[in-house]
Amino acid sequence: MFTSIINAADGMTIFNVVILTLCSVVFGLLVAVTYMSKGKYTKSFAITLVILPAVVQIVIMMVNGSVGTGVAIAGAFSLVRFRSQPANAKEISTIFLAMAIGLTNAMGYLTFALFVTVVFCLLLFVLDHSKFGEGRQDAREIKITIPESLDFTGVFDDLFARYLKNVSLERVKTTNMGSMFELTYLAEFIPGTNQKEFIDAVRCRNGNLTVYIARPVENREEI
Repeated sequence: MFTSIINAADGMTIFNVVILTLCSVVFGLLVAVTYMSKGKYTKSFAITLVILPAVVQIVIMMVNGSVGTGVAIAGAFSLVRFRSQPANAKEISTIFLAMAIGLTNAMGYLTFALFVTVVFCLLLFVLDHSKFGEGRQDAREIKITIPESLDFTGVFDDLFARYLKNVSLERVKTTNMGSMFELTYLAEFIPGTNQKEFIDAVRCRNGNLTVYIARPVENREEI
C-alpha cells in the first residue's frame, strides 16, 4: 500500500512532479487549517505551513534524492524565521510535521504522506481542543523584589495565606548588583481577592519595591 509512484527505471517525470507538488500543497493546507483551528497565529505563518511541504519536496528532488543533504538544506531554510522571532513549541512541531510531509512526498510515497497528514492533524486537533496538558488553572506568576537584608524564607507566608492558594516558590535570583533579591512565585488568587490590596500589603513588607503579577499562565505562549 505504501509504495512510491516514482518508477526507478523512468526516473522523475513532469507528471510525477506536478502530482507530488499539488499533493504537497493540499497536505500543507490541511496542516495550516488544523493549526489555525485554535490559538493565535499570523497570516505569514499560515502561508508558510501551506507552501513548506512543497518547498521541502523540491529541495529533495533537486539534490537527486539525497535525504541527508536535502533535510539539512530544507531544515536550515525553514528555521531561519526563528532567529529573529521567538517560536513556541507548537509552531516548531508543526514546522517539522510540514517538513516530514514534504520529504515523504519527495520520495513518491503519496499514500504514506496522506496517512501521516491525516493522523497527525487529527491528533493535533484533538489535543488542542482537550484539556490535555493545561496544568493548574488560573495560575499566575508573581515576582516580588526585596532588599538583600530581608530574609525571604517565610516573610510573606501570612499574606499568601490571606490572598493566595497553591503557592510555590519557583526561583530566587539576585538583582541590582546583588543588593536585592527577585522572588518568583507560582500561585492562584483566592476567588474575590482584591489584587491591588494584595500588592499594597506586599509593598508594605518589601519596602515599596517592585511587585509584578503576570496574566494567567495558561493564556501565555511558551517560548
